[in-house]
Amino acid sequence: MMCNRFPTTPLMLVLLCGVACAAPDTPKLLVDAGRAAQVHLAACDWTQENGYVEGTGKSNNLVAGCRLEEGDFRITARLRMLNQEASAASFFLGANHFGFEGAKRTFYLSGPIFGGLQLLGSPTDVFPRGEWIDFAVVRAGPDLRFSVNGKLIHTERYDGAGFDRFGFSPMRSTMQVSSFTVAGNTLELSEPLPPAYTIPTLDLARQKHRQTIVDREKGQYLGHPTTVLLEDNKTILCVYPKGHGRGAIVYKRSTDGGLTWSDRLPTPESWATSLEVPTIHRVVDAEGKKRLITWSGLYPARLAVSEDDGLSWSELKNVSDWGGIVVMGFVEKLATPGHYLAMFHDDGRFFGKDSKRMNPVEFRLYKTFSKDGGLTWSFPEVIQKDTAVHLCEPGVVRSPDGKQMAVLLRENSRRRNSHVIFSDDEGKTWTEPRELPASLTGDRHTGVYAPDGRLFISFRDTTRQTPTKGDWVAWIGNYEDIVNGKEGQYRLRLMDNHKGGDCAYPGVLILPDGTIVTTTYGHWTPDESPYVVTVRLRLEELDQLHRRGLPN
Repeated sequence: MMCNRFPTTPLMLVLLCGVACAAPDTPKLLVDAGRAAQVHLAACDWTQENGYVEGTGKSNNLVAGCRLEEGDFRITARLRMLNQEASAASFFLGANHFGFEGAKRTFYLSGPIFGGLQLLGSPTDVFPRGEWIDFAVVRAGPDLRFSVNGKLIHTERYDGAGFDRFGFSPMRSTMQVSSFTVAGNTLELSEPLPPAYTIPTLDLARQKHRQTIVDREKGQYLGHPTTVLLEDNKTILCVYPKGHGRGAIVYKRSTDGGLTWSDRLPTPESWATSLEVPTIHRVVDAEGKKRLITWSGLYPARLAVSEDDGLSWSELKNVSDWGGIVVMGFVEKLATPGHYLAMFHDDGRFFGKDSKRMNPVEFRLYKTFSKDGGLTWSFPEVIQKDTAVHLCEPGVVRSPDGKQMAVLLRENSRRRNSHVIFSDDEGKTWTEPRELPASLTGDRHTGVYAPDGRLFISFRDTTRQTPTKGDWVAWIGNYEDIVNGKEGQYRLRLMDNHKGGDCAYPGVLILPDGTIVTTTYGHWTPDESPYVVTVRLRLEELDQLHRRGLPN
């Protein structure tokens, strides 16, 4: 859509470019002479001002409407930041950020291509706060170069593919952009952003009485927990990695429904070699023998077993000659005693010993079955694969009558909402994926039924138009809302995550009295490493808050 002017109402800028940006020396104007050149319009808080476009806020990004394909490129912009000091304002390439001034009052880098957080020099040595600056990022062969006012700030080696999205994030500043250009091999995003959700959000982040710290260690990343509730309905076991998505498995126990937690418990020696997010599950074989299993993914997928309710564990052992990412997203009991379905995904790197990522990247969703109570598993079968839409991290919800399974899926390319697939034959066949409403868009969905039949589903908020982007949230609604594509009843902000979208993996459990016990990690304290927290709640309490109109 070509637009000659901006309306005077607030708007979301999704700046479009097309395949005409074919060479690094042919720039495409995204913001030209202070005005947006080509845009899709949707509700948000960027506005057209005299000589620039302006936006403020944590989740209020200025996003280019094209993706960067493989090859060299050059991006330039002229901008300034009001209230810049310690604002965390940044330029982003996918999930990677070049920050103009972080909490430590330095330039900073964060994201996977930078290996995590890096602090650079003081921005005030390069430009005065609040002044207009000229910013450039150039990819030339294997190098990414970031410059401000002609001064090279950082060079990063990067030999990966392109980036699905790029643009500017004001965070705690007010950002003004008077020009924004890109030259290189780009691909237009042909569809506008999906609409925002309309259901209300209840903010529980300040309700400290609900929160219990499971584990916290100064300077140590602790994240990605999963939990399991034993049959006494009060003992909860929790596993999580000592690191970001990988690292030694930490193991803890609560004997009072998540109100208090033990010290770290002893683990087998091989648990220190875990390469991925561990997951823990209860399984029962056809003879009624109960076991616990803990998975560790990448290649090869490994499994540890406990036959005494977690008092002792086996070493991690190879399951077979395959692997994947977040093994397992879920393990679901099937109608036949002792039979289980599990799902995971892979992006081409870890399924086999010599697997390599394709270009373009192709995500594959896999299913595998066990007929012996979770001890052995079938060779994984591909359910869905795509290079344009990256579906992953499956979470299952049964229909109230138990006859249908719905699997909610993260959409990792960040082009579309989360998706859902359905099975009416115990996982043998699945429907084609379809998008979920914005209210259910996020990462790592995990749900339980409350006593009144409503669903509570926890996830990381990745909805593109939301005041809680990157936070730990939950959705309250009915199974029929998922089936019929409806928004649900309301959402919860469980806790405020202070760094990007790095938070909110499961678990989610429910006690016999209807208390929901949900446990996850996040950057709950500014400028500190993430740690693991449990939040307890009951839906009837939340309904009362909803009726009283708790501020969003």
